Amino acid sequence: MRDLLLEQMDRAWLILLHRLEGLSEHEYFWPPVRDCWTVRQDQRGRWITDYAGPAPDPPAFATIAWRPAHLSACKIMYHEYSFASRTLTCDDIPAPATAAAATAGLETGQARLRQSLSALQDSELAKRRATNWGDRWPTCRIFWTMIFHDAHHGAETACLCDPYRAIHE
Repeated sequence: MRDLLLEQMDRAWLILLHRLEGLSEHEYFWPPVRDCWTVRQDQRGRWITDYAGPAPDPPAFATIAWRPAHLSACKIMYHEYSFASRTLTCDDIPAPATAAAATAGLETGQARLRQSLSALQDSELAKRRATNWGDRWPTCRIFWTMIFHDAHHGAETACLCDPYRAIHE
């Protein structure tokens, strides 16, 4: 089971990473519609990722920048609460102000999760672990969620990169 999760994690990750290759800053921040969620500087100059709680229904449309910022924060937070000290908060993670910083943040989160999964035995995948919102999930669900998350937001990113490039190149 662990090997299957590792294989799927690597596949989803490589597809996502491929879509982010060569991303320009203009493309990263491009708002395809009005009022997109994005990454921006707040009044203090800190880079933040737009969020609302509870999430709007339907969800807000988001820029390319929002997607890797969201993904990297989730990877880091899932790892923090499932395998580390459980002290980090989302406010401790600055949003990536550039496409290169977004990729670097994703690589950091991916490496942490992959290393933790690689160190596990199949018998440990049923062990319940903490999440950053207080629930306890089986370890396999945490990794499956991260795999799905990469595939989901990676596909969304691809669906934004293609029209951007058709319009701007």
